Order: sequence, then structure tokens, then C-alpha cells
Amino acid sequence: MINVKFYLDKADKSKNFPIHLVLRKKEVQVKVATGEKIKKKDWDSKNQVVKATEYRHNSINKFLNFLKSEVEKHFETAAHSQFTDKKIKDKILSLVNSRKVNTDVKIVCEDGVVYEKMSKITFIDLFAGAGGFSEGFLQAEHGKHFYDFLLGSDINDNCELTHLARYNYQLGLDAEFLRQDITEPDFLDNLLKKLKGKQVDVVCGGPPCQSFSLAGKRKKFDKKDDLFAHYLKVIRQLRPKYFVMENVKGILTKEEGRIREMILQEIKSIVDLKEFHQLLAFVAQLKKLEKEQPFILECFNLRLQFETATEKQIENLKENYIQIVENKFRILTPKIVDYKTSKTDISISTIRHGFNLLKRSNELAYIRKKVIHEKSFSNLDNDFFTKDFDSFLTAIEAESIVERINEAFKNLKPSEKFGAEIKEIISALEIYAYSFDECMQGLNVFVKKAKREKEFEEILSHIRLYNIEQPFVALASNYGVPQNRERVLFIGCRKDQKLITEVPPTVSAKEKVTVFEALYDLDFVGNDEEKYSYEKVDLKAKYNGTSEIMQSLLKKRCIDGNPDEKKGLTYAEWSKKGRLNGRFVNAKNPFYVRNFEELENTLSHIVAPLHNHKTSKQNDDVVKRLDVIRNTGDYDAAKKELKKIGLDSEKRNYNVLKADSQSPTVMTIADDYIHYSNPRALTVREMARLQSFDDSFVFQGKRSTGGNKRKFEVPQYTLVGNAVPPLMARAVALEILKNIK
Repeated sequence: MINVKFYLDKADKSKNFPIHLVLRKKEVQVKVATGEKIKKKDWDSKNQVVKATEYRHNSINKFLNFLKSEVEKHFETAAHSQFTDKKIKDKILSLVNSRKVNTDVKIVCEDGVVYEKMSKITFIDLFAGAGGFSEGFLQAEHGKHFYDFLLGSDINDNCELTHLARYNYQLGLDAEFLRQDITEPDFLDNLLKKLKGKQVDVVCGGPPCQSFSLAGKRKKFDKKDDLFAHYLKVIRQLRPKYFVMENVKGILTKEEGRIREMILQEIKSIVDLKEFHQLLAFVAQLKKLEKEQPFILECFNLRLQFETATEKQIENLKENYIQIVENKFRILTPKIVDYKTSKTDISISTIRHGFNLLKRSNELAYIRKKVIHEKSFSNLDNDFFTKDFDSFLTAIEAESIVERINEAFKNLKPSEKFGAEIKEIISALEIYAYSFDECMQGLNVFVKKAKREKEFEEILSHIRLYNIEQPFVALASNYGVPQNRERVLFIGCRKDQKLITEVPPTVSAKEKVTVFEALYDLDFVGNDEEKYSYEKVDLKAKYNGTSEIMQSLLKKRCIDGNPDEKKGLTYAEWSKKGRLNGRFVNAKNPFYVRNFEELENTLSHIVAPLHNHKTSKQNDDVVKRLDVIRNTGDYDAAKKELKKIGLDSEKRNYNVLKADSQSPTVMTIADDYIHYSNPRALTVREMARLQSFDDSFVFQGKRSTGGNKRKFEVPQYTLVGNAVPPLMARAVALEILKNIK
């Protein structure tokens, strides 16, 4: 039986008493200083706690409990050969010293001396989540370039907590964090305040678009579908040299590819305001040459002015545009219908009221946003409400209003001699709803007619701020990540920068990192256990006759996964060492906190070599079920056997990890995955390894959540599952560094 207690040692000159831990077990007795000192009056020896009269009592007691728990667990699980005075003392001191280092080090931003002679490429991370992009960008270096992290942004508080813990407290960076919905009107103003006038070279981010995902049901008018448009608003404002937008593969095929084309169109519609006057002057020249449709060219001219206007100016310009078109309709009305019809006919009323709606674009945009938010908040999907809500949202879109006006004109059945005037009105309304790219396509008809194509193309090359070809699918396992996660990347390149059309793989198909390489050294945790320290995994004892086969899966590699037997490390060794290239010389040891209050009180930090390595508590039936599925190797194949022994489940899916290949896409629910050698789900740390996060990257706050809370909370498992794999982000960041001017 082990006996762990605390006592006060002799007082120092200031009459503070050091708290010591004493451990007794048969012939073993160890005494270790905990590093904490208090007044004698503040110690409760009976209950082994610091009294509330000491203002730090909560954080000290929390540390003492943690220390006692770890020592007791060590004796329960460690081999008997570890039970020597020296080894036990070293174990306790490692925990004490890790904490002491963190509480003693001042939080400063201090890169290694070598970085003083290198140039910083600045970046911000929007929809940052845990910080997969941020982590990968900070790992990337090329020539004399490396990245300087200016700001991360997300809507969730646990994203901010994890960001602050990692980048501000642990690494000592002065990177800002903006916790705000990107769709809010003052988001851009607040972003600019946080940036304090600093130039942003690269913007990265993955607007969350679950409604695009092939993994689940698709939703129409999902709140998340609009976020990329707000992401592009930031790009328009900051004008970075490059921007990266990551998304799910389903976005390429959504609505038969129309969503992909719309995104490309919007990117190409970002204009260089400094050069825009050239286009306006060119359109004015075309108008002088055009004899048949000068009004349509005037509409293009008016529509193009939206691009250079402020939010307030756009409101006035849009209203003025519709008023001009409406005036043409007023002149036309008495020609196509009599007075009585003009006052009572439903088609005439539809046209008139359509103009009213188009003039109130700001109000309709506000209503649209609120309705989509309410639809998302109330989870309206696959029910009797969905169709009505979606019909309303469709009805208030500018394109739908123009379509209704067009139908109303057709219903009137006017004389053919007024067809040209009606067509002009409809064309003018369509131009109103055009994107910039659609305007250019529309103008092309007049350009060809005037035989000025070359001049037009020359102007467009100056006007378009960003170049992009097509988005491409990036497979995470091609970049040293032990996971077959496919993501679509849109890389926008400012016109003065080199075009990037792909990110070359860092490993070949035969060289990919396996699940075993990523997880084997963490395989020392059992059911309902949490470990804060690494333990040796004996492959010979664990795998017996197959140990040589398993050992052969371990390869020495470079950071990016490329094999390197001479200088490389195994994937697990890189995870423990970290991939930040020794850049942060004053980095603190990994620590965990539950909330912002604990983050600010460094004495409340749980400091240990290993974090996020806790398993779920599973009953005997669940363990047996998982074992059957694991041994069968496939859930569908195991269902017959499970039913036969009375262990069948309603659960939709289980993924059995294969030791010698890559994992499927890591999502946010750990119970969806079964460990390759044990009948259990994965820990947060194991999922983080499959995503290529360093072990020193600690996911903060709640470990998991369930039910409706999943809509609002982002616990550790969600942070991991939603993240961009850092090694994939590193490959993207490196490609930009190789090309940036």
C-alpha cells in the first residue's frame, strides 16, 4: 500500500514553510520539495490542504492533488523496476520542475537570434478553430523567410482559450485574437483595430461549411453557406499577397459545380480600386460608340460603380439604379395597359412591388441574415417548416425578384412592338444582380462589336486584383499526415505575385505515414484512464510473434514525412520533440486549463509532459462490442455476429483503424473510431496525432459535449476534428514562401 502525504519543512528567513511531499511504500521512502511555500498558519495538516486564508490556496491545492494523483497512478501502472528511490524522486521532480519553469518564465515574444536576420511574412488565421493553419504556418521556413503570426479569429470561446494558451502564454507571441462573428457589421473595424496598421501578407482560413459536406445531409440556406462571402470582404479590405481558403471536397460538386464557379467568380471579382478608373473610362468610350443599346451600357456603368463605393454609398447607388429602371417602366406602362388595368392587375402590381423590394436591398439582406440565423438556431431541417422558410429566403433574393418581374411581363402579353423596351428593363435588372465577373462577360458582347478585345483584356489584367485557376483537392496523407483527409484549397494570388496552382506532395504513395507510426508509443492507456506522462511501450511483449512486422512500420523521417534514415526522426519522435524548429527558445512546458480564469493565474496551470490523453469509461458490453468489430475489421461485416451474441447497436458507423495504413478523415466524435490494438475509442491526443499536431499543443477547456450543446460548444474533440492538419498547412505555407515577392 502506498502512502502519499504532505508536510511543512523548516521555515526560511521570511518565515515561509516549504511544502514537501513524502512517499512511503514498504522499503521505499522519498521526500521531495513541491516548490510551494506558505505561512504555518495557512496549513491544515489534518486535511492536507492549504487554508483559504492563503490567497493562492485554490491553485496550490489543485497542484498538490494533481501531484498526489500522478504518484499514486505511477505506482499502480509502472513496472517494479521503477520503484527505486532515485527513479521515483526523478518522476516527482519532473512534474514539480515543469511547473516551476512555467511560473518563473516571463511571457515575452522572443525568437532565436538567427531569426533577427530573416524577413517576416505576416499572416492572419480566420475561422481559426484550434489553430491548424497557424501551427503549420509557424513551422514553415524557406531561405530567409519565416512567418509572423499577427491574429487569429473565431466565434467560440474555447478556440480563443486554446489560442491564448498556445500562442501567447506558451510560445510567448503577441498575436491578437478576435472573438466575433465575421458577419457582424463592425467585424472589419474591430479587425483593423487589432491589426494596428500592420501589413498582412497572407490570409488563411476555412469558412465552416457543414452544409457542403459529403459526410452528412446538405442543408439549403445554412448560416455557414454565406461565410466565404464575408471572408472575401476581409480580403478586399486587407489586399494580402496571397490568401488560402480551405473547404470540404463536396463544395466542388454542390449544385452541379455552380457553387465552385460562383466562388471563383467572386474571387475574380475582387478589383484593384487604384486601377478601376481605367475600366469606367473604357465603358464610357463604348457607350459613345454604341448606337443600339446605350441604356444597357449605362446600366453596366452604374453597376460597376458599386465596386468602388462604401457601404453607405452602395445603398444610395443601388436605390438610384432601380429608380432609373423604374422610370422607364412608368413611361412604358400606359403603352401596354389601360389605366384601370394599371391600378388593379396583379402582374402590374408584381412589377411595381418588385421595384420596391429591389430598392430595399439592405433591409432584405438584414432580414435574410436573421431568418437564416433563426433557421440554424432552431435546427430547422428535414421537417415541415424547412420548405416554407427556404421558399421565403429564395423569394427575397434579387435574382428571384427579377425572375418574378419577368414572369409578370410575360403574363401581361404585351404587343410585340414593345418587346425591345421590356427586354431592356429585364436586362437592366439582371445586370443589377450581376457579380463583377458576370458584368465582364456581359460587356464582352459590346467589346467584340467595337473590335476592342485586346484593349479590354489589357484593362482586365490591371483591374483584377487576384489570379486563380481552379481549386484543387489536397490529400493530407500526401504531406506526412497519417490520415486520408481530402480538402479543397482555393489559393488566391495577388496580381503582382506568382500564381500557385498546386501544392506538391512531400511523400510518395509508398512512403505515407501509417496509423501505427502515429499512435504506437501512446498505447499505454486503459479504459477510463488519464495519463500525464509517457510510458515505454514494449513492442516485443505487446505483439509477440508479429513484433518484427510492427517494428518495420516505424521509419525515420523529415518533418514533412519524407524518409530520412540518417538524420530523421520517427513520426512519434517529431510529435514529442515538436516541429517548430527550435524557434521559440523561451517556450513554456505544455499545460492545461479549464477556463480563462485559470489561464490568467499561472499557478493554476496543470503542467505535465503529456496532455489530452484520457479514455472514456466504457462498460463491459461496449468493450465486447468494440472487440468483435475490431477483430472482424469492419462494422458492417461484424453486425451479424453482434446480433447473434446480443450486442448489436443502433450506432450508424464505426471506423476500425488499420495499423499499416492511414486513418479515414478524423471527425469530431471519438466513438466513431476503434483503436487498432485495443477495444476502445481514441483519446484527444491520439486524434491530434492523426491530425499531425505536436504533443506540446494542448487542447484546452472541456473534453467533450453532447446533444444540442454541440451546436454552441467547441470542446477538445471538436477542436481536433474540425482543424486543418498542421503538416498540410505547413506544405501550403512553404509553397507560398517559395513564391512570395
